[in-house]
Amino acid sequence: MTQPTTKLKKLLHRKDKVLAVLGAPNAFHARIMEASGVEACFVGTNITGGNHTGLPDLGVLSMSECVEIGKWIARSVKIPVILDGDTGHGGIMAVRRLVQECIDAGLAGLRLDDQPLEQKRRTLSAGIAIVSREEAVARYRTAVDMKDELDPDFVIMSQCYARDAIGGGLAETLKRLRLYEKEAGVDWVQFEAPHSIEEIKQARKVVKGFFSAMKGRLPRALTLEEHKALGLNAAWYTFLPDYVIKAAAWSFLREFQRKGIAAWYEFVDKSPDTPFTGGKAWEWEAAGLAKLAELEAKYFSKKKRR
Repeated sequence: MTQPTTKLKKLLHRKDKVLAVLGAPNAFHARIMEASGVEACFVGTNITGGNHTGLPDLGVLSMSECVEIGKWIARSVKIPVILDGDTGHGGIMAVRRLVQECIDAGLAGLRLDDQPLEQKRRTLSAGIAIVSREEAVARYRTAVDMKDELDPDFVIMSQCYARDAIGGGLAETLKRLRLYEKEAGVDWVQFEAPHSIEEIKQARKVVKGFFSAMKGRLPRALTLEEHKALGLNAAWYTFLPDYVIKAAAWSFLREFQRKGIAAWYEFVDKSPDTPFTGGKAWEWEAAGLAKLAELEAKYFSKKKRR
């Protein structure tokens, strides 16, 4: 059986297809994603951690909480799961422990950013700060060295926040992207806030290995075809499942306040083919009853099962 870490590396190595990474709101929705053909998912501090706890993405979730959430999701699916490691939750010893905990939890990769621990902010927020280049490289090299000790296929991803950071800019971003790849040795580099397609092209020129760019300040998310044309290895579509679920719930519940249970019947009529509205069942049975019946047949006599 291929390990999740090895699966992720293979998906990123493909030349003919860009890997679409979607964010998993929780473990059950990760299973829906997998059943629908999603190849890899991301456990974000904002998207996933926020859904579990209601807490903001401001560095308030602990390492143990984030890894625990990621572990449940990794156990629920066979596709690779990448964890948002924020700033590493501490100094270099904390980063080493984080990598070890992620590998033990069955996660395939870890994304670490270059923000300071005490000033952590969510993506595209105002007032983002970045640590020095030296500190960032030390953080990433620590993670790389630790994964090389335990599982060389485990993917370390650097998230560069320099574009819109205080004292940052495009020139600083390009320097850091190359530094994180060349000096720190990370497997995958991501550009957090590109302002244009041209900036992504410039960044791709300085990064030789796995590279991706978030939507950032672009007017819209790029298509998979556009990602491929730019030479990107992955499309960071992590917002999609979470936004769709929340928008659908918002719209339905407002209708429910107006129409009562009739809103549900109308919803079913509009979406009759899903496993949740009477459509075709999945290959796996979510409640676990099929597995229970299989185990009862194995461990108990026919007389006792009656």
